[in-house]
Amino acid sequence: MKDIDIIKLKETILDDNDADAEVLRQELKSQKTCLLNLMSSPGSGKTTTLLALNKAFEGRLKWGVMEADIDSDVDAYTMQAAGVPAIQLHTGGMCHLDADMTRQGIRAFGRDDLDLIVLENIGNLVCPAEFDTGAAINMTILSVPEGDDKPAKYPLMYEVADVMVVNKIDALPVFDFNKERMEGYVRKLNPEMKLFYISAKTGEGVKELADYLVERVKGWNE
Repeated sequence: MKDIDIIKLKETILDDNDADAEVLRQELKSQKTCLLNLMSSPGSGKTTTLLALNKAFEGRLKWGVMEADIDSDVDAYTMQAAGVPAIQLHTGGMCHLDADMTRQGIRAFGRDDLDLIVLENIGNLVCPAEFDTGAAINMTILSVPEGDDKPAKYPLMYEVADVMVVNKIDALPVFDFNKERMEGYVRKLNPEMKLFYISAKTGEGVKELADYLVERVKGWNE
């Protein structure tokens, strides 16, 4: 009996997306636009961190935000109210964005004059980490109330991100969050991870994060 051909659809989908993501990355580089893919769980403080960075970016970068959600437009209006160009992307129930969805959002944004576009991805520690969006920078946020064990439980997120922000450090006295244990998990998964501790609420550590991102963006756009 002839062997049955087995097609692993997930591998095919991911391979096709990876190729498309690389094309998008080069398209953006040629127009001197840096794409940052921001990933985290819901409630970690993605939008609040972006609002804090907005003040630190002032006069240094022209930037905008694509807010991705299953539904709602709350975050896009929040960014616009702060003076940041923003559009809302609705995924219609999908828990991630891929390269082509990101390209559609960038085209709809219609802003080829920006140094930096931030894609605030769907709040989820699983699906967004599986799909390359074409970003030059992948950044993830872990908030103190979530616990120090998230890198051990959701390793792929911390393997694919090259920048990690630990947010809500003003809450450290309240929660049982072991920084050394968390860093041990992260360094085992990704020894080159750039790590920042911030409080988007108080502003602590935000300048250091902003300085780093500005240099990364300038380096990409040279």
